This record gives sequence, C-alpha cells and structure tokens, in this order.
Amino acid sequence: MAVPAREAGAPAREAGCGCCAADGGDGQRRRDARAARWLAWASLGWMSIEGAVGLAAGLAAGSAALAGWAAGSVIEALASVIVIWRFTGSRQASEHAERKAGRAVAVSFWLLAPWITAQAAYDLAAGHHQGVSVPGIAVTAASIAVMPALGLAKHRLGRRLASGATAGEGTQNLMCAAQAAAVLAGLAVTAAWPGAWPADPVIALGVAAWSAWEGWRSWKGAAGCC
Repeated sequence: MAVPAREAGAPAREAGCGCCAADGGDGQRRRDARAARWLAWASLGWMSIEGAVGLAAGLAAGSAALAGWAAGSVIEALASVIVIWRFTGSRQASEHAERKAGRAVAVSFWLLAPWITAQAAYDLAAGHHQGVSVPGIAVTAASIAVMPALGLAKHRLGRRLASGATAGEGTQNLMCAAQAAAVLAGLAVTAAWPGAWPADPVIALGVAAWSAWEGWRSWKGAAGCC
C-alpha cells in the first residue's frame, strides 16, 4: 500500500499553527529571508529617528508618556537585531536558530511590558498631565503610518518562513503603532480637555498586557511553529 507523502517525508509541522505556510522552494525562501532581514534594518533606522525625536520632544514638553514611548524604541529595536541575526549566513536554514530567535523575541516582549506598565502607573499615580508638543504629535502620527505597514509585511513573511521571530517583530511594530496612537490621543485630548488625561496611561496598560501575552505565545512557540 502506498505511504502518504506526508508520512514519507519530513515530520509534519504542528497542526493548526498559523505560521506554517508551505515552503515556496529554496529560491523563494532565500528571497523571503533577505526581505525579512532588510525590513528589520529598515525598522532599526526608523526607530532610531523615532526614539531620538520622541525623547527630545517628550522631555521638552514634560510628557512622561511621550518620552517613555520613545525610550521603548530601544527595547523594540532588540527584536529587529534578533531577526537580522536569525537570517544572516548559515542561520537562514537553521531550525535551532529559529527557536533561539523566537525565545529571544519573547524576552523582548517581556522587557517591553513592564516598561510600559511602569510608565503608565507613574502617570496615574502622579496625576501627570501631558504638555502640548508639536514635534511629539508629528512623530507619533508618522509612527502610526509607518509601523503598521512594517508589521503587516513581517507577519506575511513570518507565515511564509514559518518564523515566529519575524512574526513577533511584526507584532512589536503593531504595538509601537498602538502605543503611538495612545500617546497621540493623549496629547490631542489633553490639549482640548485637560480632565481626560487618564485615557493615555489606561490605554498603555492595555498595550502592556498585550505585550506580555505575545511574549508568552512566542516562548511557547504558538507564533513560531518551533
């Protein structure tokens, strides 16, 4: 009796795993790996600008939320460095490298969650009202435009490459955009209605919980199929 192809070949991937798309051949995988690496470099470049401008604007306006969001770019950049490492040289075809990268990205999620939580808790406890910052509004609005495009592209590549590290980096980009939206809303609403200042730290706490959950998923391999 003929043996089904799935049984005759390599071990099947875990059933129900969202990242386990069929390989498109060695050539396609190399192109996807190169794209993942270059997108990670692009993220690093953008986050360097975002972090510098946002931190300067936050300090100038006395906005702890804006400064905290900008400083968080350093942690988010760690995920990009991990993906660059993952898809450089012989590691491109290494399942062991993917497992290590996926868990390193999980750790970066767990670094991000307490950072956001501490910032939000400080704002709530201190009754901190954000100042108006035109550069802060500009950089957060730009992040809302740029980061989702990067995040969604990385999610697509993560599925094709069966790479939880790439998908996790994309999720961090989406989180960056979500937190930028919260900071922007806080800057805009506080300028018009000072009594609405708690909205920003409350939204930030939701982003922190999301980060902790995604870290758990990455560690367990739910996002990475590893």
